[in-house]
Amino acid sequence: MSLLYLSRADVESLEISMSSVIDAVEEGFRRKGLGQTQMPPKTPIYPRGRITFLHAMPAYVAGVEAAAVKWVGGADDNRERGLPTITGLLILNDPVSMLPLAVMDCTWLTMMRTGAANAVAMKYLGPKAPQEMALIGCGVQGRSVLTAAKVVYPGLKRVRVYDVFPEAADKYIREMSESQQVEIIGAPDPKAAIIGADIVVTASTMPADAPPYIEESWIKPGAMAAPVDYNVGWHAEVFTAVDKFITDDVAQMEYYRETRGYFKGLPAAAELGDVVAGKLPGRESDEERTMSMCMGIAIDDAVTAKLIYGVALERGVGTELPL
Repeated sequence: MSLLYLSRADVESLEISMSSVIDAVEEGFRRKGLGQTQMPPKTPIYPRGRITFLHAMPAYVAGVEAAAVKWVGGADDNRERGLPTITGLLILNDPVSMLPLAVMDCTWLTMMRTGAANAVAMKYLGPKAPQEMALIGCGVQGRSVLTAAKVVYPGLKRVRVYDVFPEAADKYIREMSESQQVEIIGAPDPKAAIIGADIVVTASTMPADAPPYIEESWIKPGAMAAPVDYNVGWHAEVFTAVDKFITDDVAQMEYYRETRGYFKGLPAAAELGDVVAGKLPGRESDEERTMSMCMGIAIDDAVTAKLIYGVALERGVGTELPL
């Protein structure tokens, strides 16, 4: 009758590799494709309007036996407070007794599983040996996605980056060039970053009414696009022009289409889980243009939390608290 509390420092001290998180998330997608998961749509509240959110994100993954709910918040103006934009907690439960096993900070978890989900999409839909990546947005998720992409594509040679805050791009280039052992160069604008790239990642802020700027002609044959920021900034014709368009969860996409104003005019998408489970084909030719829309789903959180909990138990990390 106790639970394990894992602070952000506890979670980060475990130094779980991105490769391990990718493996866990890939298995979660496989189970989803096989119909072995339960995941209702996110339940949101907006305490200060649309610049803030709090989401309840529950999920259960059979086989992995991960049952969890993440209570995650975001505030676009936290940058002005010197605070992270995304914060929250996750509760992991025993799916037999239903008792809580652990409560953990979800900042590191959210960052890592987001990169991992996009890496799984790249594994199945991306080009075989991409040489250049474009990255728009040099924040936390931009770092996570590049870290994950380097696991899937260790031969990636160059990344062109752009951020509306030049100091953020400069810091990204300085730090990520060293940590990922890849050439990273700044671009003067998004078009210059994207033209000719084999993989295009956007990880900017996410106002639903942001004017689109990314044009279909910028995406070369054989390239993969991976928006982490929903459809923000992308002209709708890009989504209809690509050969394959997949998402991590169709129900969640429809929910955001109906309630938040995202994804208007976009075509129906297939699910990544069906691709991972072998029900649908992934990339079928070198010339295909593909797009993944990984919005971030609770299944990813649940399997990553189960991984964190197991490693923490093995290493004796965390604080036992009575129920």
